[in-house]
Amino acid sequence: MIRALVPYQRFWWITLIIYGLDQCTKWWILSLDTLPLGSYFSPDSIEILPNFFYLVHIGNDGAAWGLLSGQGRLLGCIALIALVSIYYFRQQLELIMPSIQICFGLLTGGILGNVTDRIVHGHVIDFLDFHLPFSLPYLFPNGRYPAFNIADCGIVIGVFLYLVLGFFDRQQQAD
Repeated sequence: MIRALVPYQRFWWITLIIYGLDQCTKWWILSLDTLPLGSYFSPDSIEILPNFFYLVHIGNDGAAWGLLSGQGRLLGCIALIALVSIYYFRQQLELIMPSIQICFGLLTGGILGNVTDRIVHGHVIDFLDFHLPFSLPYLFPNGRYPAFNIADCGIVIGVFLYLVLGFFDRQQQAD
């Protein structure tokens, strides 16, 4: 069994690191008495960098930007299907390659972190809140980016890296 895991050790380490960082930071947010659940606006939020970065404590029972709000079970099932699919299609995804292990380690650690929240708390704990110096109509109307967490960072960065690697791989094949 252990021998079968060795070729994927980079994947497992990154998964564990992202999952661990995510859960530790969420535990820290939960332990702050000055930051109760629902502290998304002043004066309840903690200003770290004036007019730019705040710590908040919100429970997101939806997906990104609150999409599918109230559909936690559905989102949890989708996440578990994604995890099973990554395992099942690991050869087709070329998970043996170190760069692909990094992408999917980030993605899997993030998925596990948010699924854990859904199971334990009934919602995902978001706490990083950035206020951008510009606004984008429909996306960030007041320059406020939606709050997120370490798991979300792992998911977004993992998917982005995978797409970039796929783009460069196709470019090399075309040359």
